[in-house]
Amino acid sequence: MAAPLAPQVLGRVDYAAAYDAMRSFSAARTAGTDDALWLCEHPPVFTQGLAGRAGHLLAPGDIPVVQTDRGGQVTYHGPGQVVAYPLLDLRRAGYFVKEYVFRIEEAVLSTLAHYGVTGYRVAGAPGIYVRLDGPFSHAALQGPQPAGDPFRGLGKIAALGIKVSRHCSYHGVALNVAMDLQPFGRINPCGYAGLATVDLSTIGVHTTWQEAADVLGKKLAARLAP
Repeated sequence: MAAPLAPQVLGRVDYAAAYDAMRSFSAARTAGTDDALWLCEHPPVFTQGLAGRAGHLLAPGDIPVVQTDRGGQVTYHGPGQVVAYPLLDLRRAGYFVKEYVFRIEEAVLSTLAHYGVTGYRVAGAPGIYVRLDGPFSHAALQGPQPAGDPFRGLGKIAALGIKVSRHCSYHGVALNVAMDLQPFGRINPCGYAGLATVDLSTIGVHTTWQEAADVLGKKLAARLAP
């Protein structure tokens, strides 16, 4: 039996180094390799998913762009964002990709609830969103959002992009804590033009990166358990 999932806080790590380490870990692992959960933040970088379209990079400027093998479109990573990389053997854990994504999102929703914030899913758009006019409201979204604007009144607070190879996961989820949000304006976040992006700080939650990392790490470890 594998050891319980234990979060490892790595601090600030260059994105390319983390990406290489994830791929190396996943390529070298065997049926007996323990799972891992890395928590870190990155210097400013745009990352492009496998299906990423160049047109969603509006004005990257001096921020580097890294092509990756995860799913999804372009996103931004930078200081003040907790990035979590679960490195799991999903076959051993006993669930498939769809449930894996659901469990990650549940961990983020639970992390937001820890701070009194209500998070929401948007169908077909992985990640977690909050109400711009009432992030602490517990009201449910009333039915489907208007056609053509599924994000009306919402801001994205956590982005999710994963890769599964040989039943093993890497890449993960990024929770915005207290960031310079300006770089999100240089892209169509996750491929959606005009999508508002927020962090805990801008919606009125004041916490440290370390505390947010600790909370998210514990929530992920609990939710991703077999």
